[in-house]
Amino acid sequence: MTETASFAPTAGALTAPPIARRMACWLYEGMLMFGVVFIAGYLFSTLTQTRHALDNRHMQQAFLFVVFGIYFTWFWAKGQTLAMKTWNIRVVDRQGRPITQARALGRYVLSWLWFLPPLAVGGAFSLPGGELTVIVIGWVAIWAVLSRFHPQRQFLHDALAGTRLVHFKPPQPVKVQKNAA
Repeated sequence: MTETASFAPTAGALTAPPIARRMACWLYEGMLMFGVVFIAGYLFSTLTQTRHALDNRHMQQAFLFVVFGIYFTWFWAKGQTLAMKTWNIRVVDRQGRPITQARALGRYVLSWLWFLPPLAVGGAFSLPGGELTVIVIGWVAIWAVLSRFHPQRQFLHDALAGTRLVHFKPPQPVKVQKNAA
């Protein structure tokens, strides 16, 4: 039996983790994505014989978008990414059941609301990297704080996708004590 199949929610299990833990998980996920970007970028560059970093950059961005989609859809449909396991967080549907791959894909597309608005503003006004970074960080902070206004303390993209982040600590293995003879 898989870990996803054995997850049975209880009434208390559907509480959202504190915002600080969710954001720490989010930052850790970002660090882990460096490895995914490195491997996917290397694969793309090798397959397309790209010699300069700016050659084919739009095609590479589209490729990375698809790779990220596959990564997150796969792991969210299983319940957790590595970062989520580390921080004891699981993604489930509104009733607390594991999510389907279609719902995970929808959550992935909606999760881009964390980045697309400030990136669009940065592109529209041709902002330099430093200013764009400040805008992105500000938008992420506002986006995170908005979860305080949701009845279940969920992020907006989770509410729109019909998913929720919940606290999940896997059961500890039972230790068998040996009797001394």
